[in-house]
Amino acid sequence: MSLLPCVEIETGPAPTAAVVWLHGLGADGHDFEPIVPALAWPGQPAIRYVFPHAPRRAVTINGGTVMPAWYDIRGLDLKARVDAEGIEDSGQAVADLVAREQSRGVAPASIVIAGFSQGGAVALFHALRAPEAYAGIVALSTYLPLAERLADERSTANAKTPIFMGHGTQDPVVPMALGEASAQTLTSWGYDVGWKTYPMPHAVSPQEIDDLRTFLSQRLRA
Repeated sequence: MSLLPCVEIETGPAPTAAVVWLHGLGADGHDFEPIVPALAWPGQPAIRYVFPHAPRRAVTINGGTVMPAWYDIRGLDLKARVDAEGIEDSGQAVADLVAREQSRGVAPASIVIAGFSQGGAVALFHALRAPEAYAGIVALSTYLPLAERLADERSTANAKTPIFMGHGTQDPVVPMALGEASAQTLTSWGYDVGWKTYPMPHAVSPQEIDDLRTFLSQRLRA
């Protein structure tokens, strides 16, 4: 098993909880590193934040430029000509990171799978198919990939796992309508989705960070 390189931040010794957080297209594991102090709350358990670096690959929509990407994006319509193989490979990479956390003594029930944009799509893809129940799922400024396959592939393990979905109302990259439709699809299948919107573009806002802190504090208890 070859693990992706990662940035790791531990909020205390001997972490008993973990957040595996996937960055967006063209970024890397350092992208959300500065957010960790802002997510702290009184009495939180020792948490290991794991920020993996996506593999570098050619991205069609960017003229074939090689950059960190969880999968190829082949056109402006994010649901058309989907790079299913890339998504599957990245989903397996997340599973491998989860297995490492388990080997370190962190149970899946104390792990949150999170991601932004492209990383959020992979977070949803992996977590909804995972055989173990997670503490929570975070999907920011993103959408549900390969939704047409989920009915056949989803696991019962995370059927009731709370999902935090946040999206900017002025997002020019992943239209809010696409994120909202994804949240509605998940809700229609019985998932516990908390959908929130913020007056921002394709980004993360202070209010979203506050809401995310609340979500994590409810899901990762000492």
